[in-house]
Amino acid sequence: MKLPLTGGCFCGALRYEIAEAPLATYTCHCTDCQRLTSSAFSIAFTVHDHAFRLTAGDPRLLQKTAGSGRIATRWLCPDCGSWVCSSPSAWPTPTETVRRVRAGTLDDTSWLRPTEHFWIRSKQPWVTLPEGDKVFGTEPN
Repeated sequence: MKLPLTGGCFCGALRYEIAEAPLATYTCHCTDCQRLTSSAFSIAFTVHDHAFRLTAGDPRLLQKTAGSGRIATRWLCPDCGSWVCSSPSAWPTPTETVRRVRAGTLDDTSWLRPTEHFWIRSKQPWVTLPEGDKVFGTEPN
């Protein structure tokens, strides 16, 4: 992985840069991610919010109450509709703010390897998780 990481939406209207290495790379098997990606799961990674910088465009914000009861705010491209990231949230502690970036929006995805899996209680039965990875029935605390 070469820093800074760069990426953007499908049409290129939204672009970003990340100055630090991700804290974690994971798959999410929740039904919202399945619907949003038209797939069995989504792949994302977390970074400290201060390391994320939007370099082009203005996102459209989409809010929805997640299965956890929290309001999730997703950043979408207003032109092509690509889901680029989520607004900052406190995790794993209230004093640490992270952003969840959709891994497929990176310019270089060759280094990605999820090692954590969220919401496996709603994963598709044919998905096999790698042995030794961290798994969570819902969202990790």
